Amino acid sequence: MIKASFRFLLNIKQCWPLYLMVLPGITFFIIFKFIPIGGSIIAFQNYSIFKGITDSPWVGFNNFKLLLDSPDFYRVFTNTLLLGLLKVAIIFPVPIVLALLINEVRFVLLKKGVQTALYIPHFMSWVIISGITFDIFSLNGIFNTVLDWFGFEPSLVMQQEKYFRWIYVLTGIWRDAGWGTIVYLAAISSMDPGIYESALVDGASRFKQMIKITLPLLLPTVVVLFLLDIGNFLELGFDQVFNLLTPMTYSVGDIIDTYVYRTGIQEARYSFATAVGLFQAIIGFVLVLIFNRLSKKVSDEGLW
Repeated sequence: MIKASFRFLLNIKQCWPLYLMVLPGITFFIIFKFIPIGGSIIAFQNYSIFKGITDSPWVGFNNFKLLLDSPDFYRVFTNTLLLGLLKVAIIFPVPIVLALLINEVRFVLLKKGVQTALYIPHFMSWVIISGITFDIFSLNGIFNTVLDWFGFEPSLVMQQEKYFRWIYVLTGIWRDAGWGTIVYLAAISSMDPGIYESALVDGASRFKQMIKITLPLLLPTVVVLFLLDIGNFLELGFDQVFNLLTPMTYSVGDIIDTYVYRTGIQEARYSFATAVGLFQAIIGFVLVLIFNRLSKKVSDEGLW
């Protein structure tokens, strides 16, 4: 035990610049992730801001019972599941495809230009992205202008339930797909070029090299990011959904995050909102455990 502590202190002394770089990230997670976990206790109380955690009465699992008995819960939970499935099935693979395609571009200026164009939307807030989306699909926007050219009637897309989920997917790809390619391109750049040279000597085409070499070597990175994404399966991004919602699309767009905001902030039902959030976190944790075990059985890759 003493030797292990000595080695750890010696390692800190030798690599202190690296530990100093990690310190802000660790501090962030401690303050905003670990410390707030203690506040989850109010999910089992009838919390009052005037009485505080210590004096608020305990109600056991009553808030969870209210959640399951709520007429809005199943609608909200179904919407969250459907959007989560669309996120995993459609949005998640897009950065992988983009990384593979960008890696095959040999003209440097074109490659950098495409990368920059794809990355830029990530630095815009969802307020800006949603505002642009509303402008595009407004009556005088580009979408309805094109429809008018072909003789179709204008359509209020953002106010129709049948379009909301696909708009969620498209805006998600637009904003974050380019940024997601950074990790995959970094993983591709670390691959041994000798493997590609051997494949070229054997007569493998560029497409076969991508399918038979690049993609399999990229699989461990894909698995890790997929498991991290599964952990946030029910956390679809409050900013995105909230800014895209309209009163006419609540029935298909209202998710757990917006439900927590409405009940916890607007209605001041802090204990109930905490119970909803805790329920969401537990499901995410269970999904990570399940998919990590499946991943270990199928590909021997996982988070642990």
